[in-house]
Amino acid sequence: MSQTSIPYILMRGGTSRGPYFNRADVPQDLDQLAQVLVSVVGSGHPLNINGIGGGNAVTTKVAMLSASDEPDIDIDYFFAQVGVENGLVDFKPTCGNILSGVASAALEMGLMPSTDPETKVRIKAVNTGAEVEAVVKTPNGVVSYEGDIAIDGVPGSAAPVMLNFMKVAGSSTGALLPTGNIQDQFDGISVTCMDVAMPMVIARAVDFGLTGHESREELDENKGFFKQMESIRRQAGQAMGLGDVSQSVTPKFGLLAEARNGGTIATRYFMPWTTHPTMAVTGSQCLASCALTPGTVADGLVDRPDQGPATVTLEHPMGSMDVLVDFEISKGEFKHKSAGLVRTCRKIAQGHVFVPKDVWAGQ
Repeated sequence: MSQTSIPYILMRGGTSRGPYFNRADVPQDLDQLAQVLVSVVGSGHPLNINGIGGGNAVTTKVAMLSASDEPDIDIDYFFAQVGVENGLVDFKPTCGNILSGVASAALEMGLMPSTDPETKVRIKAVNTGAEVEAVVKTPNGVVSYEGDIAIDGVPGSAAPVMLNFMKVAGSSTGALLPTGNIQDQFDGISVTCMDVAMPMVIARAVDFGLTGHESREELDENKGFFKQMESIRRQAGQAMGLGDVSQSVTPKFGLLAEARNGGTIATRYFMPWTTHPTMAVTGSQCLASCALTPGTVADGLVDRPDQGPATVTLEHPMGSMDVLVDFEISKGEFKHKSAGLVRTCRKIAQGHVFVPKDVWAGQ
């Protein structure tokens, strides 16, 4: 055989899509692994024509799963974000949408047993250390993808995946507010740097001359905004203790504005060099927490409850997402306890993906 064969499952998780691998079936060395994933996805071409990527950052994501050795964890979930065109692989972040498919994929791979009528899977996001409990429908011990739950950004409906995120405040940087400030200024723009499930730099849309209700296409065409945003993101990354983030997708960037469609607050999320078509699961928790925290850039844009739990409805380019946040505010300080939300996933394909032997000759 002139190519190396690797077993995989192709799944849609939330509003993202990508291959899910058994961690044992891919290289353990990260440099070698990065080369394999670039080949698998087809990074280096805007359409990923030579791989199974989809030409957008939400379709060039990869999950690698293994049974955990930790007593309170079932599955270790290792994530990789592969660049669409630049051949770069970032192992720093995690992805909550892809995580929506982790429990089902792990059961499909036989990494843990299922139960009837549903299975609870305790997951550790290896990249950030966050812990998540997922509950999936498994009637007669078989993963079910059919149901009546619809999420904005995905056509049709599917079975629910219940996600409860624990220990996500400061999971990447060690602090809810990594700079030590509730607001910072970079290039004359006020931002809140926050780490809940995903380190983020969050600003008001109006400070960039935007409404915060622009479409993804309108924002992606605004090159001046992206140049300004990237300058702020890099400075904020240094201030957050993340070092040089010019080649990293973290911290992510978010914009806030007043809601127009009955939600709590309007949001736009960046990956960071393109606009997310909907909303990231991890980013949703950080944006919701920012909205709930007194003194952040969300001040004046939202009517805050003074105690949790509270449902925050984030308006995004294709609809909205509800995030249930359990928190408390003591002496003006926001303390994140947990966040829950409902997503869906679907198994699309299963088999083997192939990479040239000069990329990897196999185990």
